[in-house]
Amino acid sequence: MSFPDRVYTTEEVKAAKALVDQGYKHDLIVEGAPEFRKQVNQALELIKTAGYYDFLRSYIRKIMEIDGIAQLRETEVALWANKFAVENPVDAASLFIQKAFQMKEYIEGELYYGGNAEKRSVTKRIEFLQTLKEKTSEKDIKEECERLLEMWRESSLAF
Repeated sequence: MSFPDRVYTTEEVKAAKALVDQGYKHDLIVEGAPEFRKQVNQALELIKTAGYYDFLRSYIRKIMEIDGIAQLRETEVALWANKFAVENPVDAASLFIQKAFQMKEYIEGELYYGGNAEKRSVTKRIEFLQTLKEKTSEKDIKEECERLLEMWRESSLAF
């Protein structure tokens, strides 16, 4: 069984969930301008450092550059991001993990948007930043993780 081209109907969602439950991982595709791809790849290296790369590949098949607002495209199993969303590789990596978590909840049939869902996805993003801070040996990455964690602590969304 191959992963559905889109994940929209009940059958497609069930098929996607069954594959992910069996350990399916996407061959992650990055589409966009060379600078965008470079910045995304920097974020992906940080995701690997934190040990979240397999998690990301379980739920995201493509990261694509767009001119609009960064968003999860559930039916496409893709992230759309603009050049500004990937300027900071630490923040971009945490955004990718947050969106992968939302995709996980979508596939599992959970309510993946709105108040409580947003809190859960932000909690996953914060968890990622804490893990990256602990696992990286690079001082500047640790400092950026701490700066972002402090921003989340000050935010009303962090719990």
